[in-house]
Amino acid sequence: MADISDPANGHGNNTNPDDEIAMPVSLAPVPPLPEGEGYGRTLRESHVKEGNSTFLEVAENSLDVARRDQFFSWLQGSFQYVFPHEVMICGIGDPDGENFSFDSFSSIRYPECRAEAATSEHGGVVWRAMDMWQRERRPLMLGEGLLPGDYGDYLVPFTHGEANLGEVALTNIAAHGMEGLNGNISTFFCFSHLPQQPGKKHARLLELLVPYLHSALVRVKMRGGDVLVKKFTGREHEVLQWVKKGKTNGEIAQILGISLYTVKNHVQNILRKLNAQNRSHAAAKANHILAARVK
Repeated sequence: MADISDPANGHGNNTNPDDEIAMPVSLAPVPPLPEGEGYGRTLRESHVKEGNSTFLEVAENSLDVARRDQFFSWLQGSFQYVFPHEVMICGIGDPDGENFSFDSFSSIRYPECRAEAATSEHGGVVWRAMDMWQRERRPLMLGEGLLPGDYGDYLVPFTHGEANLGEVALTNIAAHGMEGLNGNISTFFCFSHLPQQPGKKHARLLELLVPYLHSALVRVKMRGGDVLVKKFTGREHEVLQWVKKGKTNGEIAQILGISLYTVKNHVQNILRKLNAQNRSHAAAKANHILAARVK
């Protein structure tokens, strides 16, 4: 995939994010207009038609998404023309609203530890954004130079520095979610590494795109059970395999040559990532995920 942050691709930082636009339309730039009002109008109309066609392609292709790999391919296809980004962190809640599972999709190297920090309940920027969205139900924007405030179509909840975006390797964030029937957040989508400062255009596009993102993510959830779980480390994977075989923490510690305390920590991380209540529940969910992925 081409480097979507390359200004030569037309996605540089010179565009005013609050320019008025006709919707739906992508964030791709209008080609430079030669002299001649009639020719210029024709070229602009052609560009709008092309943007509309691409948006419809994104919407239609979303109907084919039923697995995690398909979700990723969809995001890296025509979706990039409509809403270019390099990192997307998303989450989905269970029906009772007690648990929320996160996943990340990126076209660049984005460490799992950064995604975990961003989605931490203890001050993670995505979690804080979700808390704000729960109250306001409007798109949220974060970026260097954006001042906190209510901008009508969107909110800037806190500054770039207050969000500690550098610590989680994120920048230029545009986020929006969907409400469930119980009033809780059903799904939440946080796009980052946008090639331009987020603003009104991004807010409007999120209003249009999130329903398709939501439907696709729900299908992925239904198709693969809890496939939207955080990836396991190598050691966690080893511990999980022994948990599935019914080994105790002490037995696992002896087999792997690590301390009992370390095994307990790994087991707790596994339970958290799987949203499992106990070891048996974790083993069952892990088997279900594996079976869903090989179908």
